[in-house]
Amino acid sequence: MGTATTPTHCPYCSLQCGISLRVAEGTTVLEPIDFPTNRGGLCVKGWTAAKLLDHPERLRTPLVRAVPGDRRSPLRPAGWDEALDRVVSAVREAQSRHGPDSVGCFGGGGLTNEKAYLLGKFARVALRSSAIDYNGRFCMSSAATAANRAFGVDRGLPFPLADIERAEAILLVGSNLADTMPPAVQYLERGRSSGARHIVADPRASATARAATLHLQLTPGTDLALANGLLHLAIRTGAADDAYIAERTTGFEAVRSAVASYWPDRVERITGVPVAALRRTVAVLSEARSAMVLTARGAEQHSNGTDTVQGFVNLALALGLPGRPYSGYGTITGQGNGQGGREHGQKSDQLPGYRRLDDQAARAHVAGVWGVAPRTLPPPGLSAYEMVDRLGTEAGVRALLVLASNIVVSAPDRDRVLARLRALDFLVVCDFFLSETAVEADVVLPTAQWAEEEGTMTNLEGRVLHRRRALPPPRGVRTDLQILTALAERLGYGAHFSSDPRTVFDELRRAASGGIADYSGITYERIDEEQGVFWPCPAESHPGTPRLFADRFPTPDGRAAFVRAEYREPAEQPDDDYPYVLTTGRLMRQYQSGSQTRRIAALDEVPAAEIHPDLARRHGIAEGDPVELRTRRGAALFQARLTDSIRPDTVFAPFHWGGTASANVLTDPSLDPHSRMPAFKVCAVSVARGGPAAGPAGMRSATDRKEVAMHSTPRFLQGVFSFNGKGLDQPYLLDSELRYVVPAGLTAQPLYLRAGNAAGELVCVVLMRDGRPMRYFPVGAKADTHVSLRVVEDLDSGTALELHLAAPDGLSGTVVLDFGLIEV
Repeated sequence: MGTATTPTHCPYCSLQCGISLRVAEGTTVLEPIDFPTNRGGLCVKGWTAAKLLDHPERLRTPLVRAVPGDRRSPLRPAGWDEALDRVVSAVREAQSRHGPDSVGCFGGGGLTNEKAYLLGKFARVALRSSAIDYNGRFCMSSAATAANRAFGVDRGLPFPLADIERAEAILLVGSNLADTMPPAVQYLERGRSSGARHIVADPRASATARAATLHLQLTPGTDLALANGLLHLAIRTGAADDAYIAERTTGFEAVRSAVASYWPDRVERITGVPVAALRRTVAVLSEARSAMVLTARGAEQHSNGTDTVQGFVNLALALGLPGRPYSGYGTITGQGNGQGGREHGQKSDQLPGYRRLDDQAARAHVAGVWGVAPRTLPPPGLSAYEMVDRLGTEAGVRALLVLASNIVVSAPDRDRVLARLRALDFLVVCDFFLSETAVEADVVLPTAQWAEEEGTMTNLEGRVLHRRRALPPPRGVRTDLQILTALAERLGYGAHFSSDPRTVFDELRRAASGGIADYSGITYERIDEEQGVFWPCPAESHPGTPRLFADRFPTPDGRAAFVRAEYREPAEQPDDDYPYVLTTGRLMRQYQSGSQTRRIAALDEVPAAEIHPDLARRHGIAEGDPVELRTRRGAALFQARLTDSIRPDTVFAPFHWGGTASANVLTDPSLDPHSRMPAFKVCAVSVARGGPAAGPAGMRSATDRKEVAMHSTPRFLQGVFSFNGKGLDQPYLLDSELRYVVPAGLTAQPLYLRAGNAAGELVCVVLMRDGRPMRYFPVGAKADTHVSLRVVEDLDSGTALELHLAAPDGLSGTVVLDFGLIEV
């Protein structure tokens, strides 16, 4: 292969930083480029993203259960025809027994616009099912709901990212940009160097908060009280823009009445933010010639998240900010296509172009594009968590297709989610790694990664971008578009589908035409020429819309709406048994469920809970100790990280891990009544020092090891073994030396598996746990593999591990096996 350089975009967050990929002689080199969003910057995740493309744990062939319908049987390699036929058979059986809505789809905010669009179409045309939603319901739904109510449109930032450096004042609520989007911090820094004043509201003194002019360290879950208190002061001090309110808004009097009772002393008692800080915040915002109010997940992921965002929108409207130059309200979208992913139909109540599924005109328009009758389109379905919570029940989904989502790690109340997934009749997962969700599946379909396919993404500004293909996917791997099209063909709807991304995008443009998110004037060629095009863009001659609301709002009367929002306490309150508040969030080196970043050695880190030193002393916890966090739903183990950057009544835990360090074992599934967002950011928790053998490997402190006089002991199952294949669906124990039982009183942690295959055909090594498959490792013909197993949970005493081998019937050869673990 010759040298080729491809400009494209980072696969991670909604900045979608510009990068280039250079492929030469099988090596992929990634470098940042000077694109309008990142201006040459890139975080550590972006720098290491290319390491995922040839990762040894990459799935390269479909996997199916050796015994159909028995998830206790091992996953084995299969051809595409067999795997797809199993999926279609399960779909038909479920729908014949339980109706169309018994088959569901669960998408993701990382899907390209083309894939999100085609998934929504697949559910409604090929499946005729209302059961579809996506993991963006866990991210952006509260902000989206509030923005639609107030402005008539949901575009995360209604202005370019570069406008942030021109704002003289910014109130940033519930975001730690320094860790979650490091390249975006340059805009804050340029603003401050020009004299801008920034205020950050966050329970943690994060890196972003420490750099701000003022830090409002509020109690988790009290953001709406803060917003209403600031609005109360703005009205009382004469800071409200009466002319703007009269000319460009409706509903102000009801909101004025609602916030009249949020006097400063009361707000201080609720939030913990001093009255002087409240007054200074209003003064900073109102005195600036340009100002912004920005929110993120810390304010939004609550059972009152929609009303909380509404409170800050009300504040921005009262100050006359939306539509003013370098001013306004915005929400900082999280996932790579978190914006586009919520515009084109993978939400349960939505059609492409941000149309409503219950709108008859919208149904007629989209049905016309799709070539189906409007009456055949199903009605709106359940939201993400509501759908998951009913899996396997009589009235729920019985067969589920999952794309670009690791529900087991990312959904709240993990143990219940696992139980519901295991109650399904059939689960199929499309992924490029064997994630915590994929290991539960009946069928796993290997998909192309970001650099191996073409498509568009829409970043946090509403800028539509071109993700170019830099190299082909590995042999045996298909794109999501190819998978959906192949399934549609088998279901009899192939004429309605295409696997070509440009063909799909052209159809998306027609379907979105005239909608709120109108892409009809956007083409791949324009995107390349203009470094992205901002929607709405209703014609190819239209310049796109970098800034919204300058003249009017896209509401029937052209005005923005104030909406009354009353503060209420979080759904779950501390008590004697659970006396503290748990909040969760992201780390700089990790992303979402960690299925990708946890597999990159350069990003490796121990899951740690942040605890204030005073709280730690109360419970005899030292730096580095294992600490057990327990809520009304379960318990998780982390390493203790003592810091005075967090409130003494609050604990912070990252949500990127599964196993024993799964934060979402703990979180509260209570839902926002408007957006159906779970309450990820607040629940009641107890804290205790873990036992001497508790927690993930590496979590025990040096002092703890000394106290109990215990050290880790390495163990190995290794050797060179001859084999005679019995069939890829017939794994067997090669030798008694490949069996290990965790001794009494100890735990064990698998570290790695190395395997070499001297035969001329693919074989598979199966790690069995107590007679059931735990992991599956394909080893190519005359090839080898080396897999880190740091994502595997601890193994309790008495657990039996065995290495089995599955090989084609009649194939003989030799394998080299080296399996390492530690006892602690």
